[in-house]
Amino acid sequence: MIQTVYCASSSACFELEGSSPYYAKAGYTVLVDGEERFTGDTNVFSLFGLRPGAEYTVAVRFEDGGEEQVQLTTKPETCCVNVRDFGAAGDGVHEDTAAIQAAVSFLPEGGRLWFPAGTYLTLPLSLKSHITLDLDEGATILGSTDRARYPIIPSFTVDPATGEHTLQAGFEGQELNSYQSLIQAAYAEDIAIVGRGVIDGNGQNGDWWGDFKSFPASRPRVIFLNHTKNVTLHGVTVKNGPSWHIHPFYSQNFSMLDVFITAPKVSPNTDGIDPESCDGVDIIGCRFSVGDDCIAVKAGKIDMARKYKTPADHHTIRNCLMEFGHGAVTLGSELSAGIRNLSVTRCWFHATDRGLRIKTRRGRGKESVIDNVLFDGIRMDKVLTPIVINMWYNCCDPDRFSEYVWCRDPLPVDDRTPHLGSFAFRDMECTGAEVAACYIDGLPESPIDEVTLENISVSFAQDAKPGMPSMKNQNQEQCRLGLYLDNVKTIRVKNVKLHGVEGKALAADHYETVETENFEEN
Repeated sequence: MIQTVYCASSSACFELEGSSPYYAKAGYTVLVDGEERFTGDTNVFSLFGLRPGAEYTVAVRFEDGGEEQVQLTTKPETCCVNVRDFGAAGDGVHEDTAAIQAAVSFLPEGGRLWFPAGTYLTLPLSLKSHITLDLDEGATILGSTDRARYPIIPSFTVDPATGEHTLQAGFEGQELNSYQSLIQAAYAEDIAIVGRGVIDGNGQNGDWWGDFKSFPASRPRVIFLNHTKNVTLHGVTVKNGPSWHIHPFYSQNFSMLDVFITAPKVSPNTDGIDPESCDGVDIIGCRFSVGDDCIAVKAGKIDMARKYKTPADHHTIRNCLMEFGHGAVTLGSELSAGIRNLSVTRCWFHATDRGLRIKTRRGRGKESVIDNVLFDGIRMDKVLTPIVINMWYNCCDPDRFSEYVWCRDPLPVDDRTPHLGSFAFRDMECTGAEVAACYIDGLPESPIDEVTLENISVSFAQDAKPGMPSMKNQNQEQCRLGLYLDNVKTIRVKNVKLHGVEGKALAADHYETVETENFEEN
């Protein structure tokens, strides 16, 4: 079956139902009104260059001769404007900031701003509600490397009449002054960025990847969405971010569909997307190859959580491909307001350091609870450690090396103590692992409630090399470690097969119950 995931005025996104992760079970040809458009092999595909307010018949013809089709009607729009009509040069030499910003400002509600092929060199841009940016194939929005001309956005502003605070910027779970991001929207709604073009943060050609800790403000993201609603990113490539690529921040109903996010593996903190304290996030059919976590779901550090009390809620990650990141899908470590109702299904992880990665630490707070999380139907290849839950994470905080963080003795439970509930990892096939199959390390004073591992196979590479399964103090390298669980109340292992383990297949400590059924090692 074909499902229409998204339909706008000039583009549409579709998904093939089934159980295979990311890639379709067989190749296919896409036809529009009987005319062949392209061949594909992924579960999610897109069409661009459609006419507004038009009806189409979209068919998928499979290699075995079968065919399925769907009808759709694109949305109407008020107008489409060529950005060059406002003076944009698109030559990659002349700066186009003023021209693009003028076009955005004058675009009527329901309008679409079209970028034909070319390179549009620009400083940060601000978007408004009810508009679409459409980047044609061959079009690139290129970030300027002149850091001195990037405005610094205050973390919050104060109403001079009422004294009320308005949140404007943040990074890594804190209210922080930040350089304005290349594309930014705040307190806006109904925005779409679509097409087969590129948004290039140009981080490698500026000083963003250098001594960034000495900057007067946190680095910009490529796209920053502050308190927005109903924003869609569809089809584009986002690359070479100065730091994180896409950062939805206290936003609602954000969709990222058939998007490619890429940066060199050695680039610092270039996460793919970090939705922070958002409600309603769909990440479907996307591909990642970055220098840090591909997807990192966040909910602030403890001060932000106490102040705004906004958890991450209703997140769907499906049919995505993650490559060459620190973690494929990460929860935390900034999760002080909690994460709930999240599913990761039908995804393919390739050559990431860790697959499904959950990280927290003492100091994140009692509201940092993870609840109703599903990991299902995952294929991993050459992932060093497929499953990691680490309650001893030691990065990104001034006290990261303190005894409070690393002490293995039970400490008093207070309002700074995090808690992790129940986790189920199901239907996973993992080949070419090296460090550990599963590494789960809870706190002695706040053990993890329950971990279920079901229908999972893990095989280790013959040339596996030692490495760190998690980031914590007093760490030790591991190689071909099986299932390691410490400070987990209930452990359930069912239909799990391990191949190539060194030492004990299941090493558990400080638990209440261990249940195993059809647990094999060879």
